[in-house]
Amino acid sequence: MKDPNNTRDTVPRRGSPLWAYVVCVTSVGVAVLAASLAFLHTGDLQMLVRSPLFWIIGCLIVFGELRPIITPGSTETTGATISTTFTFATLLYAGLPTALLLHAIAAVATGILRRRALHRTAFNVGQYTLSFTASGLVLLMFGITASPTHAWVPGGTDLLAVALAGMAYFVVNLALVNAAIAFHERGSIVKAMRWNLGLQLLVHSALLGLAPLVVVAMNRSAAFVPLFVLPFVAVYLNASVSLSREHQALHDALTGLPNRKLLIVRTEEALAEARHQFERRPAPGRGDDGEEKQRVGLFLLDLDRFKEVNDTLGHPTGDRLLQLVAHRLTHSVRPGDLVARLGGDEFAVLLPAVRDARAAREVAARLRAALSEPVRLDGNSFDLEASVGIALHPDHAPDFELLLQRADVAMYVAKEHRTGVEIYSPDRDRNSPERLGRQGELRRAIDRGELELHYQPKIFLDDGRPAGMEALLRWRHPQKGLLKPDYFLPIAEQTYLMRGITDFVVDAALDQVAEWWKAGLRVQVAINASGRDLLDSTLAETIASGLLRHDMPPHALQLEITERILMTEPAYAADTVEGLAKLGIPLSLDDFGTGYSSLVRLKSLPVEEIKIDASFVGRLCEAGDDAVIVQSIVDLVHTLGLRSVAEGVEDAATVTLLRQMGCDAAQGYHFRPPMTAADATLWLSEREAEFSAPEEAAC
Repeated sequence: MKDPNNTRDTVPRRGSPLWAYVVCVTSVGVAVLAASLAFLHTGDLQMLVRSPLFWIIGCLIVFGELRPIITPGSTETTGATISTTFTFATLLYAGLPTALLLHAIAAVATGILRRRALHRTAFNVGQYTLSFTASGLVLLMFGITASPTHAWVPGGTDLLAVALAGMAYFVVNLALVNAAIAFHERGSIVKAMRWNLGLQLLVHSALLGLAPLVVVAMNRSAAFVPLFVLPFVAVYLNASVSLSREHQALHDALTGLPNRKLLIVRTEEALAEARHQFERRPAPGRGDDGEEKQRVGLFLLDLDRFKEVNDTLGHPTGDRLLQLVAHRLTHSVRPGDLVARLGGDEFAVLLPAVRDARAAREVAARLRAALSEPVRLDGNSFDLEASVGIALHPDHAPDFELLLQRADVAMYVAKEHRTGVEIYSPDRDRNSPERLGRQGELRRAIDRGELELHYQPKIFLDDGRPAGMEALLRWRHPQKGLLKPDYFLPIAEQTYLMRGITDFVVDAALDQVAEWWKAGLRVQVAINASGRDLLDSTLAETIASGLLRHDMPPHALQLEITERILMTEPAYAADTVEGLAKLGIPLSLDDFGTGYSSLVRLKSLPVEEIKIDASFVGRLCEAGDDAVIVQSIVDLVHTLGLRSVAEGVEDAATVTLLRQMGCDAAQGYHFRPPMTAADATLWLSEREAEFSAPEEAAC
């Protein structure tokens, strides 16, 4: 199971500390191997070639290298290999040169079969040679030597020597491997050695402890040796199942990248390490040696215009593009950094150690440069761009959730201003403490029933009859009084609170219209739908159940949708609008003239009414183009067979002009301001009595 964040096969930069370390270990290891092989005599070599035992042992060592036992929490690099058992057994039974030769052959064969980089294979040969040499030297201190022609079988009195030899192998191997990991990830050697130390010690104790038993079997008959494979296979299969389950739980199925759960774990580990470093270094911002302390960086990366690819070429192509993006990101970050997919086209990059904001910007710029290379899929060429938001610990946040939130804020600033990369700045954070406090207040307001609907009439201009009532949401705040939606709806639309507010508006409006209809006031009530409402596929179901509960026909309710939302997000809104159309709910297109409607699109929608934006209506009496615009809209609406309604009417002169233009209805403070439900009921009753009186007199 390949880890996309694994960059062990990347050739180290010439002259770097990792390069120097790999060259040093490899050179010393190969020299020791060559010197050791010089002690093999001709008879020993003949024994190795002719004896079935050593062929069996050699095959088992190769098999063990090819199939390491990787348990949950470990990796291919830190996982245990059963080759350790058989190589250590060979060391005890046939001497150090034989063990080194067989394991070197196994390491080279594994490198070729698994297509590992040459430097990695060479390093493995070197580090195994040095580790087993340390073990052989301990045995030599106890006067224990062996060769293929003079085998040695440990007795009960040799257990101390065997145990110390095994311990020497473990310590040297642990130091060599984890030093390489530390250089590769530019981290602390002590931290790398400390990682999962208890589990590694336990596993290696078991593997090395079995070696004397293998030696006894080797001494009796070569046929007994393969039997040791059976328990190893059982452990391997069990570990593989556990690892597969862990991988599924912590990784994204499409890209193989870590998911949010694993990102949280790794970030918390990096934050804990950073806090530990800061506690050990008293000087704020700098260490005892004057060097600036390391920070933890979290990037949030969002692909620009990815939705266009999905909509145009389909989801399979979009999925392949995401896989390509994951590949490019993991090969553009530094060793030790973590790339995760949070969902959709949103990725996160964790920098466990970064010097400062400037260094973080450099990494982000490298990521964007890697993504900007043209992509060819299905005969099409794509130019990818991404917006990256950066947040640093401890500069911007103390924990993961706040770090992610502030990286998200920075990303949206980068997207909004088209700058590509932005570092979190409190000045640009709309999620101020005041805003977060307001969100909590709003949640409590919903629970306490502090929200209410006010109603403003729409009036037919030819005879003054009510054309309908628009329900307008208000918050009756205990301290601040009556608050308009501008104060709280923008917050609600960005949170889960919007659904609760929408449910309240639908239920309250239907409850009121049902009361009016029972009283003989057959008026239509319009409610406003936000962009978030149109993304909610359950909106039609909510309205349908409300109509059924109040026993009201669909045309008793009208849904007002702003032109901008309906025209700029047609793909998202299509399912909801279609559901409302099937239900029979008439639509009103609000704020008309501020969007980019096309006649074809407009004609295909279940719209019965067009509301002309107040910004045009309010300037009708002034010299300018607004009168021409309004007249054009009115003519267009009539051509489509719809009703035109002018918003924001404030005076009688505007009413006169609208009537002359042929506008059907109007709404504004000139007629009535928004009223409470009780005042609206009284007003409707008066209007009903006013228009029914002449008819009664005529009778």
